[in-house]
Amino acid sequence: MSHASLYSSPAGSKGQYRTLLTLLPYLWPAGHWSMRARVFVAFGLMVLSKLTNVYVPIFYRDIVNALTVEVAVTIALPIGLLLAYGGSRVLAVAFAEAREAIFARVAQRAVRNAALRTYQHLHALSLRFHLERQTGGLSRVIERGVKGIEFVLAFMMFNIIPTLLEILMVCAILWGLFDIWYALVTFVTIVGYIVFTLVVTEWRIQFRREMNDRDTEANTKAIDSLLNYETVKYFGNEAHEAMRFDGSMKRYEEASVRNTVTLSILNVGQAAIISLGLIIVMVMAGNGVVAGTMTVGDFVMVNTYLIQLYLPLNFLGFVYRQIRQSLTDMEVMFNVLEVKAEIVDAPAAKPLAVSGAEVVFENVDFGYDPRRPILKDVSFTVPPGKTVAIVGPSGAGKSTLSRILFRFYDVAAGSVRIDGQDIREISQESLRASIGIVPQDTVLFNDSIYYNIQYGRTDASEEEVKEAARMARIHDFIMDLPDGYKTGVGERGLKLSGGEKQRVAIARTILKNPAILLFDEATSALDTHTEKEIQESLREVSSDRTTLMIAHRLSTVIDADEIIVLEAGQIVERGRHAALLERDGAYAAMWARQQEAALTDEEIPTA
Repeated sequence: MSHASLYSSPAGSKGQYRTLLTLLPYLWPAGHWSMRARVFVAFGLMVLSKLTNVYVPIFYRDIVNALTVEVAVTIALPIGLLLAYGGSRVLAVAFAEAREAIFARVAQRAVRNAALRTYQHLHALSLRFHLERQTGGLSRVIERGVKGIEFVLAFMMFNIIPTLLEILMVCAILWGLFDIWYALVTFVTIVGYIVFTLVVTEWRIQFRREMNDRDTEANTKAIDSLLNYETVKYFGNEAHEAMRFDGSMKRYEEASVRNTVTLSILNVGQAAIISLGLIIVMVMAGNGVVAGTMTVGDFVMVNTYLIQLYLPLNFLGFVYRQIRQSLTDMEVMFNVLEVKAEIVDAPAAKPLAVSGAEVVFENVDFGYDPRRPILKDVSFTVPPGKTVAIVGPSGAGKSTLSRILFRFYDVAAGSVRIDGQDIREISQESLRASIGIVPQDTVLFNDSIYYNIQYGRTDASEEEVKEAARMARIHDFIMDLPDGYKTGVGERGLKLSGGEKQRVAIARTILKNPAILLFDEATSALDTHTEKEIQESLREVSSDRTTLMIAHRLSTVIDADEIIVLEAGQIVERGRHAALLERDGAYAAMWARQQEAALTDEEIPTA
């Protein structure tokens, strides 16, 4: 399934019926007998509510008949009937409310479990999926899907099924009290109403899908634009972004108008069918009264039954349309669950057993697209407790090594081993728990500085968090802030400078205390003075840990035990800093260029 298709509403009703079946296990959870008991009790109360409700017109008929006989009889008899009439109405409501109260936990637990399963599945999907997805569109898909589940559970269980049950009861009563024609006319009217609603709704659903797609498109563009607020401002493209957003909203407007017009057609047709059925039955009942085969009470009862059915049937049209729309939204959300995870644990995967934390890349080939290889026969070893640096120009494949080590992707050929264990044969959880990374582009949660540092180890104490901040040389900065560690960092950490975000990331990794450290351009956003401070901290932290440094600034790797030069996905040189300079090859040329650039920067006068 293509990722783009996740944001579009699928066609065809078969998928929606399948979606409804997909929902049933959430209502009947295995092993949760208390939830299953609630379902039984709720359905029992629903039957009692409808049985009581269909007796209301019968009591009403008897009251009317009693009032048409001699005054002497009517003095006492209607009082009991009135009490029965009022009591049955109260009981019908009481049973219905009790049913909703008991079933509420079942419904909300189903919503919760479906949302949780989707959320967990999204985290289980590969990095490739998350790089290709549109966050705004995906969040809207899940939001609409969860709301769809709530609507379907609330209205299908408490409106459609009870209404259908009441219709069958009324038809049976009319047949039993009078003749089959009353039941037949009522039944045919209802079937005609349902068929008409189904046919027209099937026609209308295309407009709802178009509305969903355009709504998702507009929301995605809006969120993407707002997340890139600074870029929009840099290039003065506010008008361009507004035009793109308005284009999507214009298409949404057109689809919405078509949806409203066809809704009017549906409503008129439904009203015509119900009115026709009412006229036929009332004519039959009126003739019965004139002929003396029916009483005035019977006429009133038939009328009451039809009005009693008409109200939920009128509402049924709206509910049916909304349920179809909700099923469409749910189907899109459940399609996310059908996306297969690209990286999964092997059936017999065991936890990583770390002894010295030796990392070995052996004859590794890799490409995000098989037609465009990124890494070609890459082999190197990071001995336990040692530091190996990977340097090279942009696009050489340096950061790809970190993604492979974390097993966001599997290698096309070769292997990656930690202490002799192929990372494809160990659990992903234990692998990632053993590696700490400070990435080039640090993204923070929209929460406090304290939360973002503690994220490295969520059970860490306050003192441990502060000690990690001290080692990252950010504690003093935090304490100078008005709110200290409670200071919010903003969405994606935009309230902090690049250097401050980087130091928070370093503190977070220090707190995690992993066996293997990976620095991916860890000091790229820092000024020279701060970089030297951080380098001292990194040396202290990595002194007894296996460390892989991916760097563009060669000045940050001169103390590495081995430096590997990567060009076009291949290792072209390797050795220590001094030896590589003596070789006067690719590394020496890179060093010379960076030194020259540094001297030029120093000569440029500051404003």
